[in-house]
Amino acid sequence: MKNTSSYKSIGEINSFEIKEKGSKFIGFAANCKTEEEIKIQLGIWREQHPQATHLCYAFRLGINGENYRANDDGEPSNSAGTPILGQIISADLTNVLVGVVRYYGGTKLGVGGLVSAYKETAKEVLASAKIVEYHLKNYYEVVMTYEDMPFVLAILKRHRFEIISNEMTHNCRLIVQMDLDAKDDLFELLSRYQKIEIKFLEKK
Repeated sequence: MKNTSSYKSIGEINSFEIKEKGSKFIGFAANCKTEEEIKIQLGIWREQHPQATHLCYAFRLGINGENYRANDDGEPSNSAGTPILGQIISADLTNVLVGVVRYYGGTKLGVGGLVSAYKETAKEVLASAKIVEYHLKNYYEVVMTYEDMPFVLAILKRHRFEIISNEMTHNCRLIVQMDLDAKDDLFELLSRYQKIEIKFLEKK
């Protein structure tokens, strides 16, 4: 992943189908951000294709694509999941799941034929998918008194911090976000307000 302030993924679920010596391969691509989402999506595809011989897949998760896995689902080792994963990496995508269901057509393809079929299906489903660039943001928690709130809100608005949520109790608690590549520093902007508490939460 070359640009650490953004990443590319699938914008919507997409599918593509090829046939090879009687076998039918149907590829799917979906945006998934967690392994739980992946389990759910795989379950949906299995329900849609209960008669399929195999559902092989690969996924890549994380801002830098650091979490990845390939599954051959009964096909010869590294003949299906690994070629699928290779196409995800080649397309420089993350937070994406690619699955390929196979309906066996009666003719054995051999390891080489399987590698080619799974690779081509994954390549085409990604090539035909809508690719979206997601810009990363920093998230902060800001806790202040009601007295300081008007000044803080004015600063946040002026410097394009977006308020995600607010909680009004004995103090005012805000969750705010800003583009990762923004030059403004929230801690510096609010440093003169001694009663304000600022905590960095996450980058996503």
